[in-house]
Amino acid sequence: MAPSRATMLPAVLALAWQANGFAPAVQKTSLASLRLQSEPAPVGQYCESLSQPARRPTSTVKVGQVEIGSKGDIVLQTMGTTDTNDVDATVEQILRCRDAGADMVRLTVQGIGEAKSSLEIRKKLDDMGAHIPLVADIHFNKKASLIAAEAYDKIRVNPGNFADGRKTFEEIDYDDPKQFEDERLYIEETFTPLVEKCKELGRAIRIGTNHGSLSARIMSFYGDSAQGMVESALEFAHICRKLDFHNFVFSMKASNPVVMVQAYRLLAATQYELGWDYPLHLGVTEAGEGEDGRMKSAIGIGALLADGLGDTIRVSLTEDPEFELEPCRTLAALGDEAVSDASRSKAAAVPA
Repeated sequence: MAPSRATMLPAVLALAWQANGFAPAVQKTSLASLRLQSEPAPVGQYCESLSQPARRPTSTVKVGQVEIGSKGDIVLQTMGTTDTNDVDATVEQILRCRDAGADMVRLTVQGIGEAKSSLEIRKKLDDMGAHIPLVADIHFNKKASLIAAEAYDKIRVNPGNFADGRKTFEEIDYDDPKQFEDERLYIEETFTPLVEKCKELGRAIRIGTNHGSLSARIMSFYGDSAQGMVESALEFAHICRKLDFHNFVFSMKASNPVVMVQAYRLLAATQYELGWDYPLHLGVTEAGEGEDGRMKSAIGIGALLADGLGDTIRVSLTEDPEFELEPCRTLAALGDEAVSDASRSKAAAVPA
């Protein structure tokens, strides 16, 4: 029988404390206790096993020299907080994050100026022999994304604002399905140049849906829902696949861990139905700072790792980015331990 919310609470709190670097006098926490399966999932199969944590098999996505996928360890990420135009300060922070254990670092690229500064950042890091993969965070500015692809190993695009950042979709009545489909063609036309650029240069893409920034077009058909988040990402994924580009990952971030877990499970279930195996990037949007931020991430990320979902994670804190790596590393280790323990138990049950 699945654990009730009441029995799960101590485990959640203990995991949050562990992720925060404390060691209270409580029994060692297992992520298996965080599966949050109070009732059967209505979305179909979303993980390999409902009884034991088992990592979901995925393809391998290459981001520079780092590989994301089920064949390797969970990749740890963080995000810089400097002004990307301040090249020296940004390089210094990237190096601190690398030394703290980051496998890759994401930077904000608001416009063409930041994209051009990124070329300087990449060159400076290369000249220093620091070859840590960099990820560009792109919103609204499609031209900047094409420049950023020259400097970054992965481009994160937000389906909610990459193609309709001008908010023109808000002026259209989407009660007509034909109008909804017509706008899909505009999205394909807008997104295709970036996909082709990334394919040419060997870059990766993260199709990163955010619950707080779904487009008016998606909201008109699916509402403010986990299904809307998934459908938004699938539109961009279908474009990638049409262009024979498969070096991409998904993310379904939300500030509410419950919504976040629902969206990732629905996305995983959809991938099972479609026969897809793209990796997942896990994270809770703007989790906060201190114990609160670590607890929200422990609940959301921890529950999914217990499902065997997740190939790269970021614990989003309103602190200097290097401080995100310790709770990130703790959650990754607990996730690996949960899957390993289940595998050992399964092996032990096989007759000699």
